[in-house]
Amino acid sequence: MPDVIVTERPRPGVLLVRLDRPDALNAMNAQLVESLHDVLADVRHDSETRAIVVTGSGRAFCAGIDLRGYGAPPGAQEGEGRAQAGMRVQQHIAALVEAFRGARPPVIAAINGAAAGGGMALALMADVRIMSETASMHASFINRGQSSCDIGVSWLLPRMIGFARAAEIMLTGRPVDAAECERVGLVSRVVPAERIVDEAIDVAEDIARNSPFGVWMTKEVMWSNLEVPSLRAAMDLENRTQILAAMTRDHREAVLSFLEKRPAVYRNH
Repeated sequence: MPDVIVTERPRPGVLLVRLDRPDALNAMNAQLVESLHDVLADVRHDSETRAIVVTGSGRAFCAGIDLRGYGAPPGAQEGEGRAQAGMRVQQHIAALVEAFRGARPPVIAAINGAAAGGGMALALMADVRIMSETASMHASFINRGQSSCDIGVSWLLPRMIGFARAAEIMLTGRPVDAAECERVGLVSRVVPAERIVDEAIDVAEDIARNSPFGVWMTKEVMWSNLEVPSLRAAMDLENRTQILAAMTRDHREAVLSFLEKRPAVYRNH
């Protein structure tokens, strides 16, 4: 069976992950989703991988679930009921949200083309989104007779762009082009199509220059503070994390390298 995920390490500390089903517009099937789980599990606690770039091969980022057939996810059993089998598939895909969130390296989505349905959800799971000027996002679940509240979208999208904008996008399923995505803050920048992967790798490299612990704690606390009930609780978490970071040898190296006007050499100590 051919690989449906291709990985490479274009620069120190940077992992490039390509969804590689171009003939199917990189649609999600059991093999692609499980392969993505495997890649993220491999780097979940990896301090050598400092940032991850996820993109698609060909003209699409990801067209969502493969409507021609998903295949059997891990643990599938013959004779399961329709609801049981459907829930196994649903949870297999939805578990990617925690896999993205739980990986220490920040994930940058290089949205090279259409990101529809589950593909849009995949982009929203990332910590940073960079978009090709020819790409678009679609909450297309609703255009297929389902709810647009799927794979974390109903939690993530309103927090990113506000309830009113999120509601319109999710209720209509209309395409949202790159210019609008940038205007409403859904992506951090829009770049020419031929620059999309290089631009994302540049951002990944900028992240990789910082201390592993500092990046890990920044990602973890930012996501956690989307869920805390008060500013006080958020600051309490920040205070404790900052003291932990200040106790690392890498913090001392950062201060010393600044004073000595040289690049820092971090060892995750």
